[in-house]
Amino acid sequence: MTASATAERTPAAPETSGAARGTMRGRTIVRGLPLLPAVVLLLIFLAGPIIYCIYYAFTDMQLTGATTTNFVGLANFRKAFGDDQFYNAILQTLIFTVLSAIVGQNLLGLAIALLFRLATKVLRSIVGALVIAAWVVPEIVAGYLMYAFFRDEGSLNEILKFLHLPQQNWLYTLPILAVSLANVWRGTAFSMLVYSAALAEVPAELTEAAAMDGAGVWQRFWHVTLPTIRRSVATNLMLITLQTLSVFGLIFAMTKGGPSNKSTTLPIYTYQTALQNYEIGYGTAMALVLLVIGALFSLVYLRALRPEAD
Repeated sequence: MTASATAERTPAAPETSGAARGTMRGRTIVRGLPLLPAVVLLLIFLAGPIIYCIYYAFTDMQLTGATTTNFVGLANFRKAFGDDQFYNAILQTLIFTVLSAIVGQNLLGLAIALLFRLATKVLRSIVGALVIAAWVVPEIVAGYLMYAFFRDEGSLNEILKFLHLPQQNWLYTLPILAVSLANVWRGTAFSMLVYSAALAEVPAELTEAAAMDGAGVWQRFWHVTLPTIRRSVATNLMLITLQTLSVFGLIFAMTKGGPSNKSTTLPIYTYQTALQNYEIGYGTAMALVLLVIGALFSLVYLRALRPEAD
């Protein structure tokens, strides 16, 4: 009797399992419906323009003067990689990104966040407000402020004159350094906020145990604090690198890429090519190269975020 009942029930099991899977699939679809508007917006405003730009990069589209647009294959990319100004723009972009983001904003933001843990509440509030104030200033306004600071008759040379130190025209002799320092001033607040939040999550018992074992301040930072906040470091580096690669208004307001292309980064050169020389197709091809550079930086940082690296 029991064996017979079991034999009768056994074939029904796959039907029950299939029904359960169908129910779960239906629930998954229902739960995903609220995300549908966001997905549609991303497709329209993010994926759509990117696909459109990829198409234009393979054409000879002109802003004015041409009645037709023709497919030219890789001609724009061959022209770019045979253009000395294009290589100069890549070099200036990498110098600007390394100086202002990877070294400047990242290390200064970490240093300020570490010092905040030792400072009084009043001092933290004052310094934090000053740093964040530079971050909330619009990019073009920050550019004009930094132009007034670094120009030949600007505030920096007045300070150096008061200290009896040599002065120079920073925007003419060292333009890429001037715009890099300006970007450090403007963007350090973001790194400071990221690292302040990360340092607050470091377990106190770990640093106390390391101190009891005789570890100094530097050893505690290097062997305890830094490994604990490793993911925050990688995330911060990825975000500030991508943001810095696309900086345009700050550099354009301070130097317009000059003098003699000494501060012409890829966004500046792309603007000059596409909108001043009217070569939309060629300019779009260079913008795609900038997109690839950002993707390469992202891959490096995502590698550091992988769980296998723990």
